[in-house]
Amino acid sequence: MSSFRSAQRAVRASAPLLRSSPIITNRGSQRLFHESSKAKAVEAIATQTPLSTGPPPPPFAAQQVQQQQQSITQPSPQVEGYTQLNVRDQAYKPKFYETIGKIMKLREKYLRDRAIFVESEEMIELMLGLGAKESDIPGMKTVSDKLYHDPTLPFRLTRNSRFCLDFDTHSIRRLEFQPFVLTVEEDFNRYDSGAIRRFDEVQNDLQLNSIFQALFVFKAMIIHGIEIAHRPKLEYGINKWVCTLFSLRTVTTPHILGEPALEGVHSDGVDHTMTTFLGSYNMTDNSAATFMHDMEEKTGIPLEQIQPIHLVGRVQHKRFLDTLMVVDHERKHSLSPVFPVDKTKEAHRDMLVFFTRKPVERTHVSGAIDSLNPHKELPMEIPLYLPGAN
Repeated sequence: MSSFRSAQRAVRASAPLLRSSPIITNRGSQRLFHESSKAKAVEAIATQTPLSTGPPPPPFAAQQVQQQQQSITQPSPQVEGYTQLNVRDQAYKPKFYETIGKIMKLREKYLRDRAIFVESEEMIELMLGLGAKESDIPGMKTVSDKLYHDPTLPFRLTRNSRFCLDFDTHSIRRLEFQPFVLTVEEDFNRYDSGAIRRFDEVQNDLQLNSIFQALFVFKAMIIHGIEIAHRPKLEYGINKWVCTLFSLRTVTTPHILGEPALEGVHSDGVDHTMTTFLGSYNMTDNSAATFMHDMEEKTGIPLEQIQPIHLVGRVQHKRFLDTLMVVDHERKHSLSPVFPVDKTKEAHRDMLVFFTRKPVERTHVSGAIDSLNPHKELPMEIPLYLPGAN
């Protein structure tokens, strides 16, 4: 929204979203406790230096950075049953360069507005223009059916994984498992702020889907070379980005309200946040609206307490691949709950959330859990296309 008046209209238009639901009162008693099915999740954190005992060792040694290849990485071998994305195969197709031009226009808008929202039809066209396969679309729409219980939120099913967007090797690769933490200092104020959380890992059915891989290429092209407000204790001199990817299903039942942002107004502790809609079931049209706020808005307040003067935009993911990107340290955001059409049945909303930031310094809260080592059991590496750099 381009003005204070339009922002006020957004609040008025969304008034039904701001009313609390009576079923939310059961939330505290419904908390579930999650034990990962992956023993290595527990082992990984047990071997880390405790966060309270002083600075942990660097997540990667200096010589490791020096040894990074300066040449373009070759794509990983194709895995049977999957057709992975290789943007280099598009080099002689005119549609590829038309797609690049469209993405560069979106990049200009992102640079100007610090946020973009790309609707389904355009996003699908861009993914296919980058070389993704149309036959991979059905798999993206059902991948959330295989999610696992979230460690701290009873209304959410989750998997996550970490990737490196490497602008030195012009590639994106899967990184080894690490736990996850967000703190109040990073503008994330929730009852589990600061807790070290362990999620079950994303599998090949998602990471080897060419539509999913094209989303990464799209994001890399948008953020490449853009100046942003720096967060403390991040290594902005390193030509790489760490992306923590969450595959999420937010669930509302007759007994508990599913809230995509229980934490209220917040930031995600990263540099760039991208959210992509995969699908929903039994969800009302006024559910899960995203509100964007300037940095003056108070962190942690519920949506019904936001100040219209701080509201800078409102969007709503409704169709497959509707995608929002936000410069996370320059825009806070909040979301309304998932409401059911039929209150006697479950409703859910499936999303991909891409948290992308620079690698952390050793004194950062995640300094001991920000490895750049590749994943050995679930490897993935594909080329990136960076205009002006390839």
